[in-house]
Amino acid sequence: MTDPTHREIGNTGEDLACEYLQAKGWEILDRNYYFDRAEVDVIAKDGPVTVFLEVKLRSSTRFGQPFEYVTEHKVRNVFKAAEAWGREHDLNDSPMRFDIIGIVKKKGQEPEFNHIEDAYR
Repeated sequence: MTDPTHREIGNTGEDLACEYLQAKGWEILDRNYYFDRAEVDVIAKDGPVTVFLEVKLRSSTRFGQPFEYVTEHKVRNVFKAAEAWGREHDLNDSPMRFDIIGIVKKKGQEPEFNHIEDAYR
């Protein structure tokens, strides 16, 4: 058996994040939205607020919490992609927020979620 690819790991994390958000009553609007090499992992609706989420999945916290892997470069790219998505979907002055969902999924255990709302502006 081969090791999972970076994309497969990302998809697993996003699947878990979407299940978590839907269980909270959120609506998933889009996944893996790309604009000019910038990406938003998950776009969801939390009541009236459109939320752009970065998802990080790790198998342990040995090298830090998953959210610690969100770099300034990634934040800039999320903003860029969110702005494009907002234009395409006529968000105009609708409320928006940027969250991070860090997930630790140890082998044979249930995932642990760390949802940081309004993680960066």
